[in-house]
Amino acid sequence: MTDMALRISVPDDSWVDTLSDLSDRVEVVVWDTETAQPDGHLDLVLRPYALSNDVLAGFDTSRIGLVQSQALGFDGVAETLPTGGVYANAVGVHEASTAELAVTLVLASLRHVDDFARAMPAGTWEQPWTSSLIDRRVMLLGVGGIGGELAKRLAGFDADMVRVGSVARDDESGRVHGTVELPDLLPAVDVVIVAVPLTEQTTGLVDDKFLAALPDGALVVNVARGKVVDTAAVVRAAGRIRFAADVLDPEPLPSDHPLWHTPGVLISPHVGGKSSAMRPRVERVVRGQIARLLAGEEPDAVVVRT
Repeated sequence: MTDMALRISVPDDSWVDTLSDLSDRVEVVVWDTETAQPDGHLDLVLRPYALSNDVLAGFDTSRIGLVQSQALGFDGVAETLPTGGVYANAVGVHEASTAELAVTLVLASLRHVDDFARAMPAGTWEQPWTSSLIDRRVMLLGVGGIGGELAKRLAGFDADMVRVGSVARDDESGRVHGTVELPDLLPAVDVVIVAVPLTEQTTGLVDDKFLAALPDGALVVNVARGKVVDTAAVVRAAGRIRFAADVLDPEPLPSDHPLWHTPGVLISPHVGGKSSAMRPRVERVVRGQIARLLAGEEPDAVVVRT
């Protein structure tokens, strides 16, 4: 037993130094979650930044107060974490960085920056006309954390934004259309940025029918989850639409997958949150949770209780 107020685990030694100012009230042990769980109770377990949930199945949740993720998504956690687990996601960590990458993918695809990069090794000088983001009609499909950050970043591009959520409503920024309106909205948009959570309703949302409703030359950008988009449908729509994505199905995308060579496709390897902005924001989340636990309060952003 420890006489500290809290006992927590962190994934590597760097976190011990980061949290050293709390050493009078918090005992910090290093556990990468791949090795055997430390003896005794852990009030908080900070997971490594990992996309696979398989390791969660081996947790002894009877000796863990809270599992804190460094990721925003939590699909599959409820099915993997043993009974009695409490799991919080990393709200406020990745939304802005992912929105930043989404805008990067939009601009790079519309302005054909990927084509210019491919021309560089051969020293080819070509000057094609490309589409701008200026005066385009952009659909934000998803108005949560990432969608809100996207709206802020797109506001300066003189683009007309159409926001779509699960249900129609009005908020402080105006009208949010419902997904039932998609058949009427899609034919009139130039860009769709997908930022919805993965649910039973959103799995396969961007399919053949969805893509067929878009006008020729439209761009779809996926920064949600790979399974929101039917990858085979994107391949079938090659040449008529452009597609850019940071998340894919399957993932990682096999080297022989046809999407790598599909015209008009731009791929980044799930790096939306992997920027210099991540670590300081994760530290704020962890410190906030520690402060709540020390005060006897409930942890923030709990998304799964098994």
